[in-house]
This record gives sequence, C-alpha cells and structure tokens, in this order.
Amino acid sequence: MIHAEHPFADLPEDRDPVRRFRGRLANPVTIFTSGEGDRRTGLTVSSLFVAEGEPGRLHAVVGPNTDLWDVAAETERFVVHVCGVDHASLAEVFAGLRPSPGGLFATTSTTPSKWGPVVDELPDRLFCSLESRVESGNSGVFVGVVDGAELSDIEDPLVHFRGTYRGLTSRP
Repeated sequence: MIHAEHPFADLPEDRDPVRRFRGRLANPVTIFTSGEGDRRTGLTVSSLFVAEGEPGRLHAVVGPNTDLWDVAAETERFVVHVCGVDHASLAEVFAGLRPSPGGLFATTSTTPSKWGPVVDELPDRLFCSLESRVESGNSGVFVGVVDGAELSDIEDPLVHFRGTYRGLTSRP
C-alpha cells in the first residue's frame, strides 16, 4: 500500500511548533562544503542569513552532530553554494535524503579550494572563514566571515517551504 503521507512522520500534534513555524518561512537551499581529501564533507542548509558589512558575515543553523560541524571547525573554512531549481536531487543527497553510492561527492564534480570543495555546477558561492560556532537549543549556529563571492545570473533558485523543495520564479 502506498501512503499519502510519510509513514514515519510524527503526528501533527507531536511536532515541534518552532520547527513547524520555521517550515512556514521560505528559505534558500544551499550546500555547505568543507575539508579536503577523505575529510571533505557537505550538508544542505536552509536556515541562514547574510549580513552586509566590511567584512560581510553569514549566519547559519548547522547541526552540532553533523560532520560539517566538526570539519569546518578543524579547517576554519567553508564554501556556501546556492542551489538552483534543477539541483533538488543534489540537495537531497547532501541532506541525507537520497542515497549516493560512493559518498556525497560521487554524483557531482568539484574543484578543491582552500575553503573546501567547490561544487562546479553551483556557480553562486560564498567563501567563508569560520568566526564562531555556538550550540543553540538542538542546533548550532555558524558565523562565517565572507572572504569572497562568485555570482551568476541564477534564474530560478531552489527554496525550502513546508518540508519540500520548490522553485522560486520572480517576475517584475
């Protein structure tokens, strides 16, 4: 039998209201990468904001039990990639929602950098030095100093809203 809903999902009355509220905010879908060689890792992150300034800073919610939490602390650097609507499958791989035989990076090409692996097919990127990380509730917060940026003319970014990925097409 095929279920209309996820069979292992918590019942609505048992779900965390803060997480449910956060799910009602449309968020960008990004992939953070860090490390090198067999210590490279990545994670899909949707809870973040960028603060302008000299230098700019990026704040992101990252789980303290993830490999990214530890590897970025070791290297003190990471790369943030913005996903386009065509990259939902890749975002699911880095979120641990889709299998990737051979590891996280098996389905995409990367170029090494001093901040970590650069995902070649995601041209909108920030290169950050880790300024701090603090555990907060069941999560953690990264603060990164923006060392550099690479930007394209992304047409349709991927967003996360109420537990699903969607495209965001804006029309003036």
